[in-house]
Amino acid sequence: MELSPDAVVYWQWGFVKLNATLVFTWATMAVLVGCSWLITRRIRGGVAVLSGQAFLEMLLEQIRDQIRDATQDEPDKYLPVIGTLFLFIATASLLGVVPGVHVPTASLSTTSALALLVFIVVPAYGIEAKGFKRYLASYTRPTVFMLPFNMIGEVSRTVALSVRLFGNMMSGHLIVAVLLTIVPILFPALLQAFGLLIGFIQAYVFAILALVYIASGTRVIREERTEGPEEGREEGPPQAS
Repeated sequence: MELSPDAVVYWQWGFVKLNATLVFTWATMAVLVGCSWLITRRIRGGVAVLSGQAFLEMLLEQIRDQIRDATQDEPDKYLPVIGTLFLFIATASLLGVVPGVHVPTASLSTTSALALLVFIVVPAYGIEAKGFKRYLASYTRPTVFMLPFNMIGEVSRTVALSVRLFGNMMSGHLIVAVLLTIVPILFPALLQAFGLLIGFIQAYVFAILALVYIASGTRVIREERTEGPEEGREEGPPQAS
């Protein structure tokens, strides 16, 4: 029994390895791209829409609602990142029920890459909305002595995001594999459904945590924009009523 898809090597030449993590990561991306192309190539307007298009629109609206509730902002600019994270993790978990498929999110290298993506996009959204200097100044609040602690917090939450997803996915599939070995006839379908449920829950949790991190970085920006005009009005001369 392999604890990680990294240990399953299909081809090797020197230090270059083609393991299950790489193969099924690309397989997951191929499934997402293929399904997206099949659904969107015949998009219709009005009432008569295809079932796949209706499901995709419903899924996108649910993701938009979650983003809007968390950020109190327009969701479309966050949708590509948050939606992709959720769909990738959920699709990888769905493919895990197929015999012989190794879930790539059970590898620490995959979860670290996903967490690194979140680590990059959080300041990217902040810098886009606020500017480079003003965003960096937010790390010195309330005093400049908080700078190293805020930086450590950014790194530690990225590590925690990666390890949380890796631990939950690996342990969930490991438990399912052990129980399937013990009772291979009585409960295989039930245990596979349990593993699939774990995957969808972790996809939702990972996407929500990434959204919370982005919202925490942009919330300061919105508060400053709200306070700025008020301070400007106080400094100006009073207007006659």
